[in-house]
Amino acid sequence: MLAQVATFAAARALRLPPSVSGKVSYRRHQRMRARDGVVLMTDHYATPKPDAGTVLIRTPYGRGGPVTLLGRIIAERGLHAVIQSCRGTYGSGGRFEPMLHEREDGIDTIDWLRRQPWYNGRLAMFGSSYQGFTQWAVAPYAGDELRAMVLVCTTSSARDSTYAGEAFSLDTVLTWAELLAAEGQPFLTRQAELKRGQPKLVRGLATLPLETADTVAVGTAVPFFQEWLREVEPDAAYWADRVFDTSIPDVRAPVTMITGWHDIFLTAQLRDYAALKKAGASPSLTIGPWTHGSPGLLGAWMRDGLAFLCERMADDPAPPPPGGVRLHVANAGWRDVPSWPPPGRPAEVLLRPEGGLGAEPRPGEPSSFFYDPADPTPSVGGAVLAANKAGRVDNRAVEARDDVLVFTGAPLESPVDIVGEVAATIYVGGEPEHFDIFVRLCDVDPRGRSWNVCDGLVRVVPGRFPTDGGGATRVEVPMYPTAYRFRAGHRLRVQVSGGAHPRWARNPGTGEPLGSAVAMRAGRRWVFHDETRPSAVRFTVATD
Repeated sequence: MLAQVATFAAARALRLPPSVSGKVSYRRHQRMRARDGVVLMTDHYATPKPDAGTVLIRTPYGRGGPVTLLGRIIAERGLHAVIQSCRGTYGSGGRFEPMLHEREDGIDTIDWLRRQPWYNGRLAMFGSSYQGFTQWAVAPYAGDELRAMVLVCTTSSARDSTYAGEAFSLDTVLTWAELLAAEGQPFLTRQAELKRGQPKLVRGLATLPLETADTVAVGTAVPFFQEWLREVEPDAAYWADRVFDTSIPDVRAPVTMITGWHDIFLTAQLRDYAALKKAGASPSLTIGPWTHGSPGLLGAWMRDGLAFLCERMADDPAPPPPGGVRLHVANAGWRDVPSWPPPGRPAEVLLRPEGGLGAEPRPGEPSSFFYDPADPTPSVGGAVLAANKAGRVDNRAVEARDDVLVFTGAPLESPVDIVGEVAATIYVGGEPEHFDIFVRLCDVDPRGRSWNVCDGLVRVVPGRFPTDGGGATRVEVPMYPTAYRFRAGHRLRVQVSGGAHPRWARNPGTGEPLGSAVAMRAGRRWVFHDETRPSAVRFTVATD
């Protein structure tokens, strides 16, 4: 009775599609055996609707609590729900090695489904974050049975986000390692740690060498964290069985994607979207004002995702409509566009001497800042894993630091909508030769508050970017995309600095290996912004 009340309340609060009549039954802790003999614990929530399709969710985050509620909600909408713990988690055998076994285990799970008397050959997959990794791993091998995929804040290639800009996404990776390690803790113990501000995690994020950070944060070495500190090269053989982007053209099931402007996987998920489009698919895409853990994201995921499943898993579904794109434009609301990126007018703002920003360069001396990795420039807001630290924040405190350059434009006479991809070109010189460049676009309101809109960081090593005869290196910085209205009277602002720690691991300036580096080399960095070296941020202005 309590379960029925809970699902009714959740369905009403989230405005979910209507339920079917009848009672949901369930069978928990079923032992599904993988090809190598490892047992994967699996729960089945049976819908009362006859001849119903099946939704598969494979997860490392457990099958109890809210996940039990999810299983019931899906079954009440006329679909079987099968929820399985990935190997090495929550009773499943073997060792949890992120992404490594998901292809084979997923294929084996589908084979197991085919042997169940209630399985009718119509399959869908549903989930966010790691649950999306497990979808991409198996989707090309599911055949025509796979009728739908709901991919929320996820990607086919976790490697891209782990080494965003070819630096190391320290905050996200170590926070995830701590989250996984804490999953077996009693509820009250975990709540007490969160209330204290996770001091062990905070110490771990500040620790050097990085190869000891996991022990500081969780009390023991974390195998995948150690591996990711070592396997940093894009073509490392280690990642071959852990990324699934090369198989995207083989996915034929209808796909809907839901993500947020400050999600950790946004740029990688948009690459997946582009790959599907290139292969001739018509995925739908929703990008909202969300971080990886926003409550609003959960509502959209459940409401829109379940509606999509119900449509595609119907007995006689209509042909899928052309995939549309729905964007939330900050300060302007939702907008439908034909595809991503949407059409618009290319534009740019150029950095100027003495902290100016405008449409044309002006002569003057280069700007400079001194970066010391022993006192790294802090990260605030943006795309990080923990929802309480992510998203839009006031940047004035970090902009007041001596190691952050700030370039601000004049108040806008009329609103400007920036919608699409964003990138920067920064001409830099100075020492040391190993360094990072972080660029952030902000919105300065009439009260002087500086709100981050989008950003990006790249790690510079000798030879990666071209250098002119005057010693200036032209650094291309891909930034997060955005959909943002700068209101009249507001000003655009660009930050340039040498890092954003702990969102990215600090650059020690020595070129030493990521995990073992302890020596720090500080240095002064010059940013050029003249006619021959025009540092700028480029974007697209919406024209409709």
